[in-house]
Amino acid sequence: MSLSTLGWDVFFENAFQPFSAAGLVPARVALQHKHAYELLSAHGAIAAECTGRLLHTANGRGELPAVGDWVAVRLRSGETPAGPAQRPRADIHAVLPRRTKFSRRAPGDTEVEQIVASNVDTVLLVTALDQNFNLRRIERYLAVAWESGAQPVIVLNKSDLHSDPAGARSEVVAIAGGAPVVVLSALVSSIPQYPFPKIGDRSALQDHDIGMSESCKESDVAVALEPWLVPGRTLALLGSSGVGKSTLINRLLGAERQSTNEISDAVGKGRHTTTHRELIVAPSGALVIDTPGMRELQLWDVDAGALDHAFADIAALAARCRFRDCTHRAEPDCAIQAALDDGSLDLERWQSFQKLQREQAYAARKADPRLARETKADWRRIHKALRATSRLKPGE
Repeated sequence: MSLSTLGWDVFFENAFQPFSAAGLVPARVALQHKHAYELLSAHGAIAAECTGRLLHTANGRGELPAVGDWVAVRLRSGETPAGPAQRPRADIHAVLPRRTKFSRRAPGDTEVEQIVASNVDTVLLVTALDQNFNLRRIERYLAVAWESGAQPVIVLNKSDLHSDPAGARSEVVAIAGGAPVVVLSALVSSIPQYPFPKIGDRSALQDHDIGMSESCKESDVAVALEPWLVPGRTLALLGSSGVGKSTLINRLLGAERQSTNEISDAVGKGRHTTTHRELIVAPSGALVIDTPGMRELQLWDVDAGALDHAFADIAALAARCRFRDCTHRAEPDCAIQAALDDGSLDLERWQSFQKLQREQAYAARKADPRLARETKADWRRIHKALRATSRLKPGE
């Protein structure tokens, strides 16, 4: 398996030059365990761990390897490419600069970045046309996707469960900000049962034909997503639990590689099945990253520009307000309020934008202590002015 097959290009070649001189070799993270990684490289599959130095110098989990990362590794002494039963082991010395990354604030109370996938060319934002369908959730995913640097593509899965999939698509197109919107059903066609090489099976990975297997006929899913199934390009499937990501992966791979579950009759949604992130080479030659369903997607390092991209219609309206610092509440000639009044701007979309704005500002303050101090000082001045006003006597 060549490096270019795994997505290696001039960008990573240039970043790797200092490590090449030190005798290290490049590899790409395919699977992450708690303290270990499985990598793909020109040597096949490699089992690896981070060096103590890398763990010590990393400023948080965001600087440690994540699925999709390119890393610089050194094979351990005496380790050479061996048979499928014994993979070479290596130590990860560095993470190469990321061209793109899709990250979120990790679940819980701590302020920690969690990188969902890195070096992704296309983000497939998957949602289901069942009770999971939610325009506000799609807006949130789009904001993070634009910030990641990858191209977002919205995939409306389970079209067979919706009475008007064309109408649902029109609703999504209206908020997509130019991102492509694809409607499909991953269960429309069946796929053949044949073994697809696992990450740990190094010989199978080396011998596997990247071209479409004769026993694997092109499915409707592969046709719908064909523009993005480019050899050497990386796609990441993202979405909440039960939207059908694993079934889509199986269709793209032409095999029942990922486990799936039936829709729950109780809630009318798919069940969570994927429990880890994994990079897989598809028969088309594209690299596909499957991810667990996300119950929450809290913003991390999303700037105002990404929000303006996801809400381009609102940004265009705000630019037409009379005052540049318009708060869109009671100012005269406010284009936002005028659009809300005449119905050209949906109230729920406006409220969704405001909510994401508040989250973005909160995340920015947490990431930048200076900004947090400035915000705190501003509120002190406001409260001081309010107290002074309340002490004034009538007529003063």
